[in-house]
Amino acid sequence: MTTLKDRITEDMKAAMRARDADRLGTIRMLLAACKQREVDERIVLDDAAVVGIVDKLIKQRKDSITAFEQGGRADLVAKESAEVLVLQAYLPQRLSAEQITAAVAALVAELGAAGPGDMGRVMAAARARLAGQAEMGLVSAAVKQALAK
Repeated sequence: MTTLKDRITEDMKAAMRARDADRLGTIRMLLAACKQREVDERIVLDDAAVVGIVDKLIKQRKDSITAFEQGGRADLVAKESAEVLVLQAYLPQRLSAEQITAAVAALVAELGAAGPGDMGRVMAAARARLAGQAEMGLVSAAVKQALAK
């Protein structure tokens, strides 16, 4: 069975052969981020950790897109958007809003959480359970809504 990191490496080779410079640059940046984390923490990344890195890079790109749109830099918005599309290919299938709400409701019931004071505890459990499957901003909103009831 091939790991996600192996798949990314193979995609990098394919991008080199196809002379797709933009895709190649994005994949190299992703592999560099993975390698940096492996060296810093002296570990070998599993698929879940790689998905976490991809999630983080996508979030950074989306933040940059927002800033570039406010600055009127359409060229940079296009570049960052293209990088997001390449990175999204390495994420597992995302949960829908309904699935996120249901998962959060189950977590709240499981933990016996009630009220906004339990937000941190529920978010920690949600982060562990839904990492890579859902955007954490949506999860946070669902937790806030569930605990407000």
